[in-house]
Amino acid sequence: MVISVIGGTGPQGLGIAKRLAIAGESVIVGSRKEEKAVNIVKETIEELKDYDVDIKGMANEDAANNGNILIITVPLQAQSATLKTIKPYVKGKIILDATVPLETAIGGKVSRLLKLPEGSAAERTASLLEGEDVKVVAAFNNISNSLLLNITEPIDCDCIIAGDDQEAKDIASELIGKIPGIRVIDAGALEKSQLIEAVTPLLIGLNIKYKSKYGGFRITGIPNLDD
Repeated sequence: MVISVIGGTGPQGLGIAKRLAIAGESVIVGSRKEEKAVNIVKETIEELKDYDVDIKGMANEDAANNGNILIITVPLQAQSATLKTIKPYVKGKIILDATVPLETAIGGKVSRLLKLPEGSAAERTASLLEGEDVKVVAAFNNISNSLLLNITEPIDCDCIIAGDDQEAKDIASELIGKIPGIRVIDAGALEKSQLIEAVTPLLIGLNIKYKSKYGGFRITGIPNLDD
């Protein structure tokens, strides 16, 4: 199985790519420009020289074509354009969408949520790729870039996911669960991504207020979450 991180040269995408590569997955880092992806992957391979990793850099279109599972890690303002470029290569695939609709997309504050007509960024992805038989799962929305990039430490927070296809969520859970420290919690149907995404600006605001980069959260008091 090959995991392609679309828009993977940014801090979130690169952090996910590094974590999954260290966990033993074959990973492709995608970028709008192939040269950028290739150069960043060269630097990443050098950084991870103590690990046995399989990681490559490609243009987003090639990454989408060669990947079995695609992880979307672009900012909201690039989401639509990026999905249009990879649409010919996504048919039948599982797509994990980490996009969060922050007001920064329209020049607003990073700690405020932007309301979308589709309801959430993940639902927007499902709408834009309608007809391609994709299985969209909202994931990684609440995990900070700094936690992902701090590869020597486990990630002490939960990853809440949502989607309409249970098999896709099971596969996503198994994949994400390979990252040390993360517990994956299934919140239900894709419409729950609206609530998941809304937590992110709250976490960003708390990190700013308390001068941290590592704020996350754990769900407690619910039996059988670890089963």
